[in-house]
Amino acid sequence: MADLLRVLIERWREDPGSTYRTWFLWEERLKNFRSIRRGIDQVVQEIEAGTFGNVYKGSSLETIVGSIAEQRQIFKGADHAFLWKPKLRIPDIYESPANQRAFGRLLHHCACCSTEREIIAGIEAIDRLKIKGLGPAVANLLYFLHPTLMPAFNTAIVNGFNAVTGSKVKLGRWGEYLAMRAGILSLNRTYRDLLSNDLGAVVGFLFDVGTGRYAAPPVATEGDAREAWLTELSKTRETAKRLEGSMAADREGDRTHTEVQAWLRDLGLALGYQVWVAANDRGRLHAGAALGIGCMERLPASLESVAGAESIRLIDILWLDGARVIAAFEVEHTTSIYSGIVRMLDLALGSDLHAAGGLYLVAPDAREGEVRTQLRRPAFSRVADLQVRFLSYGDLERNRDPIARFGTGMKGVQAISRVL
Repeated sequence: MADLLRVLIERWREDPGSTYRTWFLWEERLKNFRSIRRGIDQVVQEIEAGTFGNVYKGSSLETIVGSIAEQRQIFKGADHAFLWKPKLRIPDIYESPANQRAFGRLLHHCACCSTEREIIAGIEAIDRLKIKGLGPAVANLLYFLHPTLMPAFNTAIVNGFNAVTGSKVKLGRWGEYLAMRAGILSLNRTYRDLLSNDLGAVVGFLFDVGTGRYAAPPVATEGDAREAWLTELSKTRETAKRLEGSMAADREGDRTHTEVQAWLRDLGLALGYQVWVAANDRGRLHAGAALGIGCMERLPASLESVAGAESIRLIDILWLDGARVIAAFEVEHTTSIYSGIVRMLDLALGSDLHAAGGLYLVAPDAREGEVRTQLRRPAFSRVADLQVRFLSYGDLERNRDPIARFGTGMKGVQAISRVL
């Protein structure tokens, strides 16, 4: 079976519709790690202070789990395990303050530790409490804290693992999750040359098997079973063609995001500013050229030295005058504004940006109401003082050329944007 599994993983890597291509290599994926980690820290602080409350809707936990759920198909439905189910009275972290504090201790412990042994000790401690409804779905939070140690968890991943290994892992129990984790680590070691140190790759592969995109190799590796499986594998190319429409929609979203970044880049340069393009977007192509051409290759030392520098490097577009940031722009095409806001907070709290040209959320015209609604949530309570402004695609597209030709400073951009 081993040689067939290698064939399958190779095919999976080449498939344009696989999670490897659409999620694991998706440039926006890495941008969300720091914001989700910071969100987890906020949940912990609220639980410790006794201010978390007793509802999921509108909480800081809903904000970060919602951000995870938007990580394309693989995490769709990640919030289901945390939704309050009144008839079952689960998960019991809303009605029981003691259980809520235990949940907070687990998140805090795992955020602070760095070794496999420490993380497992924290999991075993929460498991001994037998909190109703608080099972391995929490591993989706732990993955974003320790992507090389803790695999994500959902039904499709479990189904894929069982199909590939012949195991019988069951849902809902931490002991079963830890057993599956050991098997996933072994699988990752065996095919490390095709996968990654980041366990997102191997769980993405298992997810695609678990959803039926690929059939697991047969136990028998010779004769009719082998040939039948190879024939079935070849049919996945036809499946990919049928899914081309949804894949094209994802690519269009990425293209539009890149296009708007290029508008902001060009406008900033025309106004005489130095421009920084997000570190992981510099190589993206627009009009046949990389976004980063003509832009800064390094941030000023004053920004590189602040605590949130890693996050600041990922802000979509920065305009600078020497060492001073004039304006920051986060382009939010379809996803949650949470990650962008966290990156702006890191910048604003570590510099004098709030005294310069401002912070801008740039999004489709139709998203203004949604963005305003999200900013009213308790998780964004600190944002109001920053005077974040909304800049619509439409206003930017209509006015960028006149501002570039006749504008000076930030007056033109401020005139076409609105304080949120």
